Amino acid sequence: MLSSIRRPLVPAPRLRSTLTASLAAVTLLVTAGCTSTSDDGRTALVTHEQEARVTVVGAATAPERAVEASRAFFESSPVAVVAPDGDAVAQGDATEQAERLGVPLLLAPADPSPGSGPTDPSGVSSPEPSGSSDSSASALAGELDRLGVERVLAIGEVGALEATGPEVVTSASSVEVPEAATPRDDVLAVVAGEDDRAAAATARAAGAEVQSLPEGVVDLQASAEAIDALHASPTTDTVLIGSSFSAVRDPGWSVAAARSGAQLPGGGQRFFPDRRFVALYGAPGTGALGVLGEQDVAATVQRAADVAASYDTASDRPVVPMLEVIATVAAGAAGDDGDYSNELSVESIEPYVDAAAAAGQYVVIDLQPGRADFLSQAKRYESLLSKPNVGLALDPEWRLEADQVPLRQIGGVEASEVNAVSTWLADLVASKGLPPKMFVLHQFRLDMLRDRSSIDTSRPELATLIHADGQGSQPDKQATWRTLHDGAPAGVAWGWKNFYDEDVPMLGPEQTMADVSPTPDLVTYQ
Repeated sequence: MLSSIRRPLVPAPRLRSTLTASLAAVTLLVTAGCTSTSDDGRTALVTHEQEARVTVVGAATAPERAVEASRAFFESSPVAVVAPDGDAVAQGDATEQAERLGVPLLLAPADPSPGSGPTDPSGVSSPEPSGSSDSSASALAGELDRLGVERVLAIGEVGALEATGPEVVTSASSVEVPEAATPRDDVLAVVAGEDDRAAAATARAAGAEVQSLPEGVVDLQASAEAIDALHASPTTDTVLIGSSFSAVRDPGWSVAAARSGAQLPGGGQRFFPDRRFVALYGAPGTGALGVLGEQDVAATVQRAADVAASYDTASDRPVVPMLEVIATVAAGAAGDDGDYSNELSVESIEPYVDAAAAAGQYVVIDLQPGRADFLSQAKRYESLLSKPNVGLALDPEWRLEADQVPLRQIGGVEASEVNAVSTWLADLVASKGLPPKMFVLHQFRLDMLRDRSSIDTSRPELATLIHADGQGSQPDKQATWRTLHDGAPAGVAWGWKNFYDEDVPMLGPEQTMADVSPTPDLVTYQ
């Protein structure tokens, strides 16, 4: 379970805010400048207001992260609490004292001498912490100096403090509680590791709300509990504490998406590999293009639920119903715009999106652009793609050259055009703080996705899936499935299509799960 502990300080006049508005700006706060002093010349206890909406405290070692947290939350402090790195018992006592005093908790490098390794509460010696003791000691000394610390409360063996300058005491009764600083109750600190108790204690001492992620969770989008906690928090700013957060490509987006509270059925915001999707495919109002259009909106949503439920026994993952709605339909006539593609209105698709959302289903809108390009067509549906339960599919079979016509040639698309669409879509997700989106690429011939190895799958805002949608005999479909897997971009998910009328024979749920290897992440019915 997530812990939620807030320890407010006695309010003092609020410091003038210097927050920036950008959700995407991420700063490792290294503050410099003058130390604040009181009227009698002593160092004043002053908290630090965040310079960005999302701050990462993600250095490689716990002592370095403790220093980063101190810099993030405090401008100055006459007192600091210091405990040895790796000593769980001492850090437990130090945490209580730092929160009682409302001051930073910092870590001294553990004594590297033989037999002096830190111990856990059972008294068992623990491995020495990684990282350089010299650099940790230097960082500690530098932070004590920056804060203007006059007295250090040392809990445990902290020999590295001998040359730092401040008076070192070992008794809590020797330290007076400083005059309270402005509490940082507008900040949520998200902690990803047990070894960051010092950084977490500093956040609490500053008056911030602290949430500890479940054990082993380092991805906000993967945790239903983390998303619930961030969504429920009344705070405006976020500090991410843990070395794992240093690898997050866009922490600003990750936090904004989690704070949105939107989750997939079953919890969390990641599509794969923990879920399997089962979809109906087609265009609204007609059964000629797939089963989705054979009934009205309500019946379509119910049919999708029923088809997905037929996989519950056979699937080794939870199954989520999905609709793939053809938004632009390749046409035999050029039309007024000359692109051989009929574009459905947003208003005709929106009822499917809304009904699916109400039923806990996902929607992908599919583009068959004819002689148009994918990006210009995708932008037509920005309002739909701005909804959390809507993803995008590109169907290169219908992406034609200037002299080609649908059904006479099989189209294809360059990787550069696919990347232009994925970049635009990922940027849309990031700018609006949306959860990740499914990004589907249809393919049944290699030349449909040209230079496929160059397709960018690195954006965390998108889950890219290659959908093998060939029809016919099962041996031919299986051969296509294997061929498409060879040399595919790393990290993609996979989709398989079952055709009611064209497959010979069509596989049932148990056969699809047993005979298609590797088992698909998405199964679509047309």
